[in-house]
Amino acid sequence: MRRQALTALGGAAALTLPWVVTYLSGMAHSLATGTVVLVSGLSVLGASFLLAWGAETAEKDVPRAFAIAVLAVLAVAPEYAVDALYAWNAGVHAGTARGVEAGNLAVANMTGANRILIGIGWAGIALFTVYRAGSGDDPAVESRSGFLADAVTLDHDIGLEIVFLFLATLWAFLVPLGGGIDILDMAFLVGLYIAYIAVILKGDVDPDEAHVGVPAYLQRFPKPYRAATVIGLFVYSGLMIFTAVEPFAHGLEQLGQNIGIPSFFMIQWIAPLASESPELIVVVYLVNKARSTAGFNALISSKLNQWTLLIGTLVVVYSIALGQYGALPFDQKQSGEIWLTAAQSFFAISLLVNFEISVREAIVLLVLFLTQVLSEFLLIRGILELPISDYQLLLVFTGIYIVLGTTLFVARRHALGSIVRDSAGTVSDAFSSSGEPRGAD
Repeated sequence: MRRQALTALGGAAALTLPWVVTYLSGMAHSLATGTVVLVSGLSVLGASFLLAWGAETAEKDVPRAFAIAVLAVLAVAPEYAVDALYAWNAGVHAGTARGVEAGNLAVANMTGANRILIGIGWAGIALFTVYRAGSGDDPAVESRSGFLADAVTLDHDIGLEIVFLFLATLWAFLVPLGGGIDILDMAFLVGLYIAYIAVILKGDVDPDEAHVGVPAYLQRFPKPYRAATVIGLFVYSGLMIFTAVEPFAHGLEQLGQNIGIPSFFMIQWIAPLASESPELIVVVYLVNKARSTAGFNALISSKLNQWTLLIGTLVVVYSIALGQYGALPFDQKQSGEIWLTAAQSFFAISLLVNFEISVREAIVLLVLFLTQVLSEFLLIRGILELPISDYQLLLVFTGIYIVLGTTLFVARRHALGSIVRDSAGTVSDAFSSSGEPRGAD
């Protein structure tokens, strides 16, 4: 374990070194745009690994309430760094074309990160779980007769996360109707996540959850060295993300302009890949160790973090930069992006209400995601000609997701009712005055 952990730590740190040299030497302004994007993007990638490992290691020492709150923020830190950058610029340059564009880019990165997490993360991990070598040894994989009928089963304890994610998704459909991300969105979405934290704090959560890889190795250190290591990982990775995110994002914008691709497309799909990659790789590692249930649960929890905290706090950054309260504005195109992201989430949740996802369901989720992204790219490049605009194309895919999701929810209404009742009971128990479970003597 020691050699593997040190190799992983060294590899992640090595990804950040080119940017350290570039930043400290002041060479960032003299290098080609592609080179700056590469070295800063690798730094964000490496820092994301270090941040995640430090957070997991810290669970051994910090109070559980503090750990959950901090981990919730760290889970979305890389995505939030890019989003916060553009939300800040939107506030600083409010009322100008640059400010409008920055607001649109903040929304584009947020929607892209969320759709990648489901379209590639949920779907891809489900397919990998079933078809990886030796998948027959994984208790979460259920072999069934029929065309692409094998399925990954989920832990029923994740039902609470699914219900909270469902509530956040329903609210997300309303966000564009307010003309921007405003204080009501912040109050509901952040409040929803705080309520979720409050519920799980009072639940039966195993404080001795086993870790693997780097966190398991670091947790063996004596407490003073372990604490110093965690603080060092947090500080170093935070500095890497803070210094690299702006040149990375702006470099992507410039690259897009150089090849005729709009900035929002680059920020929406390329930037999130760097920040989402560490989490997806860790989940792949868990699946490969026959711990697919834990891996899939982590992806669902991450989606809940992004769909609440990431959206809800953008208005705070925008208002601080603006110098007064203001709703983060975006144009009609980004309204369509939000609706599409909410619709994809709606459909994805309908797949999981029975606590499983089959191969064919994962394929549909993946194909719909890739088809939409590819169609939009070809439409933007003028390669694909359609009698509709890119905004209308977003609405078409939104409609497809909603129809499919509604159909599944109707077919699985009993499963939906059961998961809602169970979650309502869990919430009721958590906030009951006695603190005792219902039915307890």
